[in-house]
Amino acid sequence: MLTKEEMPACPVATTVQLIGSKWKILILRNLLVRPWRFNELRKDLDGISQKVLTESLRSMEEDGLVKRTVYAEVPPRVEYSLTPLGETLKPILDALKAWGEWYKSTLN
Repeated sequence: MLTKEEMPACPVATTVQLIGSKWKILILRNLLVRPWRFNELRKDLDGISQKVLTESLRSMEEDGLVKRTVYAEVPPRVEYSLTPLGETLKPILDALKAWGEWYKSTLN
């Protein structure tokens, strides 16, 4: 996790740095609904590579947005969910959804 001094001065740039990639936003969209397993996310996010999914999840975990839970089972089960901090992104994703719906409705 970056310190305040390492974050951009602009709050919008800070937000974009944390969730600005196409894949991170779509991962967050899914995790807002429920916890997901790695392979479930990979199958649902058409076109994402295993490497990019791994890097995105690790980055968001490091930033405190995503929680990785490992269950002591055989075979091991790992689930990803939003932390309370990650859940505070819901209004941003809701706004993106609403704007996308509005934009699509304006097209012929």
